[in-house]
Amino acid sequence: MTALIFGANGQDGHYLSTALRARGVEVVGVSRSGSWRHADVADRDQVEALVRAVQPDQIFHLAANSTTRHDALFENHATISTGTLNILETAHRFCRGARIFIAGSAVQFRNVGEPIDESAPFEASSAYAVARIQSVYAARYFRGLGLRCYVGYLFHHDSPLRGPRHVAQLVAQAAQRAARGEPPALELADVKVSKEWTFAGDAVEAMLALLGQDDVSEVVIGSGETHTIEEWAERCFRSVGLDWRDHVRVSGAAPPEYRRLVSNPARLRALGWAPRVGFDELACLMVPGRR
Repeated sequence: MTALIFGANGQDGHYLSTALRARGVEVVGVSRSGSWRHADVADRDQVEALVRAVQPDQIFHLAANSTTRHDALFENHATISTGTLNILETAHRFCRGARIFIAGSAVQFRNVGEPIDESAPFEASSAYAVARIQSVYAARYFRGLGLRCYVGYLFHHDSPLRGPRHVAQLVAQAAQRAARGEPPALELADVKVSKEWTFAGDAVEAMLALLGQDDVSEVVIGSGETHTIEEWAERCFRSVGLDWRDHVRVSGAAPPEYRRLVSNPARLRALGWAPRVGFDELACLMVPGRR
């Protein structure tokens, strides 16, 4: 069995390729950077050449610039929206037996602070959400043409490989700097925001659980358990024997995008999935130190 991963150089690509290889699957990774095959999912000719050559049993579209900034409008459209169409049309023409995973996002749903499931309405609240919404409708269209297309709506998930601009990694790295006696230089706008803190390795296990069955096509992927950014900061700094309040400035300078973002993963759990790494364990992974 062979899997083709677009966006293999990111956090999720790393854990997914590891999980697949542990199952005896040959992995062909694709990225615009790193040591994987260099290709651009937005380039239809490159996608077609790869799919025709590899003839994968599974295709994963994880490539994206995970930002809701408006100035990433065209990058998001090219990578997420056009990339999805390139993958689906190529599979439809040349690799119809493949199972295809398209990554969705929590932020493409309307969020009123209550647990979000697959029936929640979409909301085009950002350029990123627009691209994600379009890719889902593309997957649904090609599903109607007979492709086995799956969508996993990824809620907040982290690991030691998380990029440095994400809040979990910002706090974790600040705690490690403080433990070394260096200035953490960390300012947070609002620490009362509540979100999920799922381990990325658990999230990719959810992707595989989804692709491994035929009855469910779309699921939200998350633990369903929330903690505030303040709780995360307290836990990370406690790992190195420090009080976060002595090292982090809370400015309140900018209003948050949301107050609470949480999934209702009942459908996913019915497939037999459950997170193995909890909130405390994730902090231990990201901030090695005294417990």
